[in-house]
Amino acid sequence: MGPSRSLPCLVLLFLVASSRASVLEDECKSFAAGHPAIGYDYCIKFFQASKDSATADKRGLAVIASKLAGAAASGIIKRIHALVASEKDKRIQMALHDCDQLYSQAVDELDGAAKGAAAGTPRGKADAVAYVNGALGAPGTCETGFGEMGVESPLVAEYSEFTKEVYITLDVTHSL
Repeated sequence: MGPSRSLPCLVLLFLVASSRASVLEDECKSFAAGHPAIGYDYCIKFFQASKDSATADKRGLAVIASKLAGAAASGIIKRIHALVASEKDKRIQMALHDCDQLYSQAVDELDGAAKGAAAGTPRGKADAVAYVNGALGAPGTCETGFGEMGVESPLVAEYSEFTKEVYITLDVTHSL
């Protein structure tokens, strides 16, 4: 291909890449408008964990967000296992086991959300939204268990981060 033919191809490739990047930017701007406490920068940072997010369409972003949030829940489960192994107080161990179950369920729900979003059907979207809403309950329920015992949760930082990630996932999934 000569130089005169390659330039239009490069311009077209740039335009496609630019329009895809704007999908991510537009979604994060929309999210930030409704969630100023979390914001645009956090949304962009969240998606930067997946190189595919820069070129994804809305459905792709919903799938990516579900997978990223699911991976975060899996990381919390590993932290819970480490805490259980080192904890001597049986009540706290029981609360951690409850949290383990809640975050394990969240992993399953976020996997279901990714599949629903990927389906690209109205039913798939409805399922994805329902699954993400289910996952959103895990951190609060976990923290409530510690609060009822009058003990500070060792998962406060994880609770905050996971909640933000699930809100992003829910917002992007709703936008489908």
